[in-house]
Amino acid sequence: MEGFAADPSHPRYASLLMRHRLEVAAKRGMLADSAMIAHGRGEAFDYMLGEQTTPNARHAAQHALVCLEQAARPILSLNGNVTALACDEMLLLADHLNCPLEVNIFYRTPERMEALLSFIEERRQVLDLEVKVLGASPDAMIPGLKGPRAACTREGIFESDVMLVPLEDGDRCQALVNMGKTVIVIDLNPLSRSAQQATITVVDELSRSLNTMLAFAQEERRAVDAYDHQANLKASLAWIADAVNR
Repeated sequence: MEGFAADPSHPRYASLLMRHRLEVAAKRGMLADSAMIAHGRGEAFDYMLGEQTTPNARHAAQHALVCLEQAARPILSLNGNVTALACDEMLLLADHLNCPLEVNIFYRTPERMEALLSFIEERRQVLDLEVKVLGASPDAMIPGLKGPRAACTREGIFESDVMLVPLEDGDRCQALVNMGKTVIVIDLNPLSRSAQQATITVVDELSRSLNTMLAFAQEERRAVDAYDHQANLKASLAWIADAVNR
């Protein structure tokens, strides 16, 4: 990435790269003021996970991919941080699923939406993909949710049956679950409201989780064990507790 000079052999290269992506996104007007705080909070949990994909996170990610593949109307939702950190991976996953992306942000302004949509379009053209990107013109509302994040598109989020909503806030996650949707969350904090309320939670760093899904999508023979949401969260907490003890 332009302007990023860290040595790939640095032990925290991946983390430094993610921070740089956020810095670039902030300069382009893509992020909310609280974006860095949210990212830092997640990194604290990643330290405790050992900055690695745990076995239960891999299983949850694989199960999530299968659910998205089997969905009638899957949708991938992006906010500012998701767009900054893993735009390419989200586009590649949407291409695999033959589904659209939808930009949905809490602190919505015309300038910020334009910055996000133009960045996604740049990356879509670089990757040479035909992914449809929604969100510029919301025409539906999520029931029971107040504020700008209630706005969505009928073609995308509103009529979807299975959703991937990484780095999601608890209120919106609950509202989507209440609509009867299968809600897949990627969240490094297994104690967050989103992690607890989602149908499937992948407790992992965003780009690692998406790359797990993309790699699994290329496997010819696939088998996934049944997913137990509470067992998955307990396993993530146990991993963190063991790491702290060590």
